[in-house]
Amino acid sequence: MIKKVIAAVVIVALFAVAMVQAMGKEEQDTSGQKVGLEIGNTPPDFELKTLAGDTVKLSDYKGKKVMLNFWATWCPPCKAEMPDMQKFYEGNKDRVEILAVNMDTTNDVAGFVKEYGLTFPILLDENNEVNKDYGIVSIPTTFFINEKGIIDYKITGSMKLEDMEENTK
Repeated sequence: MIKKVIAAVVIVALFAVAMVQAMGKEEQDTSGQKVGLEIGNTPPDFELKTLAGDTVKLSDYKGKKVMLNFWATWCPPCKAEMPDMQKFYEGNKDRVEILAVNMDTTNDVAGFVKEYGLTFPILLDENNEVNKDYGIVSIPTTFFINEKGIIDYKITGSMKLEDMEENTK
């Protein structure tokens, strides 16, 4: 009887240790930095095509500040911030890259870009995978990523030029 109790206790203890270890594992990038969507984390990497047909990978921009913006052509706050995003890009493209991830690729994205005179990269999330990976529930949403590839700020809602400048100092 005592042997059965000891065996049961050992099995429960091993199970508990296994559960704690499984829950404690977090995804990390190659430098050991935690991957996630919180400030201080490395954002999940992705690869998307641009409107021009080029392939872009977020990790290719490590070493440069990135303003990662999620938007749609039908979104009024997205439309409101686009002129300031273009103005910001024109004045800062040597030190900050804008990656604008469009989530409504069935609409006339090219027409929108032409209408607003946008020259920064427009990424097409055709399968809505990146939007899901980033947990985007409200647009626009923008992540400010530093040169080390770490999220410094996140803004949900429309931004003004001053917000872009402040969050990329």
